[in-house]
Amino acid sequence: MQRRPTSADVAARAGVSRTTVSFVLNGRADAKIPEATRRRVLEAAEALGYTPHAPARQLAGGRSHVIALVLRQSAEQVASDAFLVETLRGLAAAARTDGLRVMVEALSPNDAESSYVTLVRGQHADGLVLSGPRTDDPAFLELVRDGFPVVLQGSLPEIPVPSVDVDNVAGARQAVEHLIGLGHRRIAMITNAPVAYTAAVQRAEGYRQALAAAGIPYDSGLVDEGEFDAPSGHRAMVAILRRRTFDAVFVASDVVALGAIGALRESGRRVPDDVSVIGFDDVPLAGFFDPPLTTVRLPAFDLGQAAGEALIRRIADPSVVDRTLLPTELVVRASTKARDPR
Repeated sequence: MQRRPTSADVAARAGVSRTTVSFVLNGRADAKIPEATRRRVLEAAEALGYTPHAPARQLAGGRSHVIALVLRQSAEQVASDAFLVETLRGLAAAARTDGLRVMVEALSPNDAESSYVTLVRGQHADGLVLSGPRTDDPAFLELVRDGFPVVLQGSLPEIPVPSVDVDNVAGARQAVEHLIGLGHRRIAMITNAPVAYTAAVQRAEGYRQALAAAGIPYDSGLVDEGEFDAPSGHRAMVAILRRRTFDAVFVASDVVALGAIGALRESGRRVPDDVSVIGFDDVPLAGFFDPPLTTVRLPAFDLGQAAGEALIRRIADPSVVDRTLLPTELVVRASTKARDPR
């Protein structure tokens, strides 16, 4: 088997020290390497097919060349997140333009502090994209105070860090206005997540705004919490069915909506003949639900790409505080229909 070339081989070929090879190949701006020498090292490395060993490159450059996507969900919830793939693809696309790689870390609410510390103190990542920020996350606030590069995928308006999000309030309001326009007045809601998550609060606010604008009283008995996955949607729907009657439901997550539809069917209710159902996200399978799901489409790839670009800017300049808000789009399919006046 052919021996893998080393930095010593590159140094010998270029006629320089191994330290000079390390400085050149790791882009150390503080090392004053003459241009002719730098070019000679690069040509030697290319001729030998030499690639720096990743851990050694990190030590030499003081950077990991990795950014982390931190998800405020358990590993089980992440596994059922149909929205994640496109977001991750967008984030990776942005990272590649700056020579970075992406790692994914799932944090349940109970292990957030230790995981943040591991990522930061262990220099495993140069910056974090935090997806699904919570209002009760002191470890995250400590990162911000320490000046570590962080970008929110979501929003905490009072925290001075860059954020990338969709207009959750407007998207939810549009969804409920669609149901109202079809003649529905008894409209239930299941959140996408517990209300400690800002997106859940914002989507619930859009629901309330649409009801208020139509003169429909808010009824807390028609509202329950989902928790990212289909089983939570099933539980929430069963709970609402026990408390109230209704003719439509806004479920603030397509995946949660799948469980809610199952509970409606088990109760003998047909979708959309008895209950119209509208979701949020437009996950790739939403158009293949039975019936195909009316929903609010998020630009998943664009969200990931914008978050990656914002983090790269933040790493380069800690004073940057961009706030990006992307639009949503209502996608009408067969799970909603006009209310039968009878």
